[in-house]
Amino acid sequence: MLLSLQGFAANTLSAHSPKACQSGVEKFPSDHDNRKMTKHSESLPSSTDAILNSIADGVFTVDAEWNITSFNRAAEEITGVPRNEAIGQKCFDVFQASICQGNCALHDTISTGRQWVDQRIDILNRNGETVPVSISTSILRDENGATFGGAETFRDLSTIESLRRELEGQYTQHDIVTKNHRMLGILDVLPDIANSDTSVLIQGATGTGKELIARAIHNLSRRADEKFVAINCGALPETLLESELFGYKKGAFTGADNDKPGRFAMAQKGSLFLDEIADISMALQVRLLRVLQQREYEPLGSTETVQSDVRVIAATNKPLTDQIARGVFRQDLYYRLNIVRIELPTLSQRREDIPLLIHHFIERFNVEQEKRVRSVSEDALKRLLDYSYPGNIRELQNIIEHAVVLSRGDQIELASLPPDLLVEPTKHVEATPFTAAEADVIIQTLRQHNGHRGNTAKTLGIDKTTLWRKMKKFRITYPS
Repeated sequence: MLLSLQGFAANTLSAHSPKACQSGVEKFPSDHDNRKMTKHSESLPSSTDAILNSIADGVFTVDAEWNITSFNRAAEEITGVPRNEAIGQKCFDVFQASICQGNCALHDTISTGRQWVDQRIDILNRNGETVPVSISTSILRDENGATFGGAETFRDLSTIESLRRELEGQYTQHDIVTKNHRMLGILDVLPDIANSDTSVLIQGATGTGKELIARAIHNLSRRADEKFVAINCGALPETLLESELFGYKKGAFTGADNDKPGRFAMAQKGSLFLDEIADISMALQVRLLRVLQQREYEPLGSTETVQSDVRVIAATNKPLTDQIARGVFRQDLYYRLNIVRIELPTLSQRREDIPLLIHHFIERFNVEQEKRVRSVSEDALKRLLDYSYPGNIRELQNIIEHAVVLSRGDQIELASLPPDLLVEPTKHVEATPFTAAEADVIIQTLRQHNGHRGNTAKTLGIDKTTLWRKMKKFRITYPS
């Protein structure tokens, strides 16, 4: 709600780049005609003061040196600061708002003429408690048009925020946002899984949140006070991965100048998350199997056996049964890991979660990027809901971060979305049905175009996203 009272004007000022109001007592910029600013050291007239006290929202005004000149009754109630103590104080000393350290709303309005309307921020009341409020700002001018101060209204959102948190709590558990029935079923059994020390295998496509589930299991378990250690097994070569997992002794190999503990040692009495477990070599699988069966291992270069008290949680984006059939994964290790298996759905299988996740990511990136995005335009939301998300939740997160960074107002517009989402999906029918040799056709076409996916997709008569999915399906990488 924008304050609209006698003497409260909303004319814009010429843009300036003043220092933040906390850096000292800084006066407002001059008008274009260089007239001296009318100084108002006294409070507003009693008639205006009476009007201010009749308003349910908090209202305060400041003069040219950021001293509070009026402070209504609602402002006293919300902040816990009596009016007689607030008058004459710097506004940032009274409010201690979350934006006072560099993005002051009233300062921005005075400097640029841009009004803030119903922007949510947090302030600290007199008891040091955080109070969520929505603020609106305006410029004060006298009858001659000279700027003599600014006004800000603020509304207590404590009750609304409490209801919102209660509602969102129904859809958020262990940092996982969902109302999908499959995901809710998984979350429902997590406490039972966490109560045991058995190994867990989490299967799901890339970006579906496997590590979040693993962390939730750890945080719900008796090991919650100990370390949660994660390692991506697919990101390291075999020799390095072995030393990372089991550690090494000084002199074990060239460059081993000191003893180094491995991830198993770091996770002692805690949990070890082995991501992309399908990518480890057969030789390393044997060592891992021994740790799971006998709960002991030897660091590289050591003949001393180390006892291991670690809960192992493994994850993969590849079906391990297929890997076993191909002869690249040990069946006995699979059975040891697969005591409890969790299958995560893709984002396209839980599309009802997309609006919840969009809101969740907007709030996160507003804080990180110091933005004030509040909503998504209708056409942008339609595009976000229609998209297939081959990269799942991680891709949606990246899309929203991109959009928040590029948004100049309080709404994500279609133009703020990544360019790939702005291209209309190509409508066509495949000229030649693919057979069992489909993978070979894709590989040959990739070679023909030196790995260029856009040209490859065009030649095959399919969309780039479809090509990406098929390459993933057949585990095709180029040039390998």
